Amino acid sequence: MARIKYYYDTDSCKYERVKVSTSDIFLNSLGFLFVALLLAGLMVWLYTTNFDSFKEAQLKKENEELKYYNELHENEITEIREILTSLEERDDNIYRVIFGVDPVSSSIRKAGVGGSNRYKELLEKGLSEEQLILETTKKIDVLKKQMYVQTKSYDDIVKLAKQKEKLWTSIPAIQPIENQKLTRLASGYGMRIHPILHVMKMHDGVDLTAPTGTPIYATGDGVVKKVETRFGGYGKEVEIDHGFGYITKYAHMKKFNVKIGQKVKRGEVIGYVGSTGRSTAPHLHYEVIYKGKKVNPVHYFFKDLTPEEYEQILELASRENQSLS
Repeated sequence: MARIKYYYDTDSCKYERVKVSTSDIFLNSLGFLFVALLLAGLMVWLYTTNFDSFKEAQLKKENEELKYYNELHENEITEIREILTSLEERDDNIYRVIFGVDPVSSSIRKAGVGGSNRYKELLEKGLSEEQLILETTKKIDVLKKQMYVQTKSYDDIVKLAKQKEKLWTSIPAIQPIENQKLTRLASGYGMRIHPILHVMKMHDGVDLTAPTGTPIYATGDGVVKKVETRFGGYGKEVEIDHGFGYITKYAHMKKFNVKIGQKVKRGEVIGYVGSTGRSTAPHLHYEVIYKGKKVNPVHYFFKDLTPEEYEQILELASRENQSLS
């Protein structure tokens, strides 16, 4: 019930009832409504400033979860990358060294994972965390590619391991002439005085002096790829392909004991010492060729020599003297 207001009229000396006009009622109501709206707006502003709405709270929770799982995935990716790096280093520096094969090139290990359209479908989805998801996907793809390369490398190592016995029997690992028959190591690998031209020339093998007719042995298992006779140069010459990148050459022989295409075993007689071709005395000129490059044969005289004998022959081979061929 509305409160009735009175005022004291001095003329009539009586209390008279206050009469309120319609306009006053309207203005008072409007003022009250304005104040109420102002207070309501202030309260809403204070609430929204200090408190999240249900949707905002839900979105914040989702963002926190995304951040947590992203950090978790980043840590896992880092751990996997470290493990993969360790496997790659072990593969290149241990396994491949043991089997004498080249490391996997960095260009293959670090190769890309696809063109610009690889992530087109992902980008077209319009995901709210598109960049985050895209970066994580790229990192995972790179790891998958590197892991694939590593598994293929291990496949190669497994094949090499299965061929290990064949590899050890194929490597040229003995002297081509027995120590008992060997007169001396006349000339080693390196720059030597040519016996005919009398100038310093590269000597690509070792000259082993022995009596004419001394047996010459295959230094490893392989297939005879050359049996050739020339009046100059190497004279009567045999080449054996041992596989795994190894070839051995035997020159200035008196006669052959093998033919082209014949399979030979380490220690099998392939011919006899002579002095054919451009030679000044009976001897065997012996070379080891690995992956197309002529290397020092003395480094492969390890199977039938004691450490002391091996040191002695290394010292003899290093002396600068005149070659016999």
